[in-house]
Amino acid sequence: MANLSISQRFKLNAFFLLLGLLFLNNQKPNKHSWGFVGHERINEFAIYLLPSKLQAFFIQHLPYIVSQSVAPDKRRYISEIEAPRHYIDLDHYYVLGQDPFWNLPQNWQEAVDCHSEDTLQAYGIVPWHVIHMKYRLQKAFEQKDLTRTLKYAAEIGHYIADAHVPLHTTENYNGQFTNQLGIHGLWESRLVEIEADNFNFWIGPAQYLPSVQKAIWSVIHSSHAALDSVFKLETLVSAQILASQKYSYEYRGSTLTKVYSREFCNKYHHALNGMVERRMRAAILMVSSVWYTAWVDAGQPNLKEFQISNYENLESQDLDSTRKANSRWKQRSCH
Repeated sequence: MANLSISQRFKLNAFFLLLGLLFLNNQKPNKHSWGFVGHERINEFAIYLLPSKLQAFFIQHLPYIVSQSVAPDKRRYISEIEAPRHYIDLDHYYVLGQDPFWNLPQNWQEAVDCHSEDTLQAYGIVPWHVIHMKYRLQKAFEQKDLTRTLKYAAEIGHYIADAHVPLHTTENYNGQFTNQLGIHGLWESRLVEIEADNFNFWIGPAQYLPSVQKAIWSVIHSSHAALDSVFKLETLVSAQILASQKYSYEYRGSTLTKVYSREFCNKYHHALNGMVERRMRAAILMVSSVWYTAWVDAGQPNLKEFQISNYENLESQDLDSTRKANSRWKQRSCH
């Protein structure tokens, strides 16, 4: 790459951009988490909010950044420590009428001291894991490590996106306690599948975040605050439609599958008054801003000097570092 002429570099960058666009045009919706298509769009549009130098760097690797946005979901089935990184069950830490955050420190070590690491892991660690991943990404930028930079950038996008989903902040994540089973997939997958083409994803630009910790906890606050509407409006819309009209059947590949009907989804989407679009837009801006912040905090390294590193054992090294985290238990309450 260093020996290429300016003309050759331009043609190569144009090729990568064309490859990325072809890749995106051939993606089909899937039905996991935000929907695979939701996570992919969040990472893709986050690239477009970056300042020009960083944007050009990410566009060269757009297919990877987009496709790897769903890697954490795939890893949940093979890694026992992956699942808690996607949610936080806030209602475990308070009773009705209390401030949901009064007994839950934002600082990891303080939270461990209050509740034990076992408890935190059992009820989800997404805000703390986002902070952890930001420092991993910053370190990769500092070391001009292309392999880790792309991996951590793609994956932190997934965790930030999950933090923007109200149902990722409650033990009743799929309506199993309120006779609303299936609401998780309805809110973050089915509505995105049906409505996302009408969403406005042009936001920006990315902002430097003085404190990623404060920013991600603000996301958790806003997600949890929206939770009540997610459940109440689903109940309200369900009461306005015949039970026989709430579901329909559509083909997924060659399989005929029962899904929420488009009529019901349209009514629920309008009742939510654009909530899904707002949370996706906020996720896009947050992902882009965390990428930008990590690069700035790393000293804004020259992106042309990045080198591919040895990917071997990368996952095992990350898992080992996670397992070595402090797991002290203190027999006391935070308050």
